[in-house]
Amino acid sequence: MKTAVYPGTFDPVTNGHIDIIERASKLFDRLYVLVGENPQKETTFTAEDRVEMLKNALKKHSSRVSVEHFEGLLLDYAKKKRSNVIVRGLRAISDFEYEFQRAQFNREFAKDIETIFIMTKDDYAFLSSSIIKEIAMFGGSVKGFVPEIVEKKLKEKFRK
Repeated sequence: MKTAVYPGTFDPVTNGHIDIIERASKLFDRLYVLVGENPQKETTFTAEDRVEMLKNALKKHSSRVSVEHFEGLLLDYAKKKRSNVIVRGLRAISDFEYEFQRAQFNREFAKDIETIFIMTKDDYAFLSSSIIKEIAMFGGSVKGFVPEIVEKKLKEKFRK
């Protein structure tokens, strides 16, 4: 069975992330969407909120997709899930430079784990969680850029 992991902070999940998940799920028997922490960034939503939003957004999708929170090193978690593939989404060349460096580093420590890159659809190439949060923070509409549950949660979060 081919198993892959797709890690991210998903703070919040966007339709660009959903696009990558949908396409990656067609390539593997099992896809674990891993909600993690980035020690260099403070998150807007708790890990539990991010997992909940992802699960809600993906409830109509393939049963081969699971959403989990993870802590620690990605390579350790990938091995725990018996995955030999890490999926990373790319929007632009700037993403590639960062992701390429991480993939090379991971390969140095786990030669049996490959990283594959999936380019998001052009419709979502400009989307980032940061941009979405900024728009929502100032009362702008994010409809069509994020799943409905995320739109709702952002409105609740920034209404306060």
